[in-house]
Amino acid sequence: MELREVVRRRRMVRRFDPDVPVPAEVVDDLLSLAVRAPSAGFSQGWDFVVLLTPEERDRFWGVAAGPGPGDAWLRGVSAAPALVLCLSDPDAYLERYAEPDKGWTDRSLDRWPVPYWDTDTAMAAMLVLLGAEDAGLGALFFGVPPDRHDDVRAALGVPPGRRLVGVVALGHEAERVSGSARTRARRPLAEVVHHGRFGVSRRP
Repeated sequence: MELREVVRRRRMVRRFDPDVPVPAEVVDDLLSLAVRAPSAGFSQGWDFVVLLTPEERDRFWGVAAGPGPGDAWLRGVSAAPALVLCLSDPDAYLERYAEPDKGWTDRSLDRWPVPYWDTDTAMAAMLVLLGAEDAGLGALFFGVPPDRHDDVRAALGVPPGRRLVGVVALGHEAERVSGSARTRARRPLAEVVHHGRFGVSRRP
């Protein structure tokens, strides 16, 4: 599939068929795309926790969602047969930029007004979403409630220094449902592209 078609076809899937598995080798192939994402200083401060078995996924959902049946969104997404937790590692960037070619030996977070560890990991996740579309899979990127992050890390043995940027659910779509795009129009280029300075929508 051509890149433009993949980008245009990609959408978030919210209802997965639990009876159609995603083979481990397919997930590995998607992650081989993810690690081609750019990263500041080639720090590559990302890790991915793959959950394929029912026991692994139940362990995640048990702490990420809490008790109870949940709503329709949760029931639909928790049916996904594959989950990929996308983790960022700030220390990898602080260490990389303390090396002689960068020289930020103070390792100060003030040098990072934008947390590139999270940005780069999100770009890696986007490659998984695009790769899933190209592979004929449905995918969803979603966040975990902030008060559940520590519990998720503990349940899955994630080191305390890693940040949980988000989770990619993978599988085959069971039912087409619309998200916010159903009620919100895509912003036109003339509104979001500024030429020369903010507020100038077109070049003279």
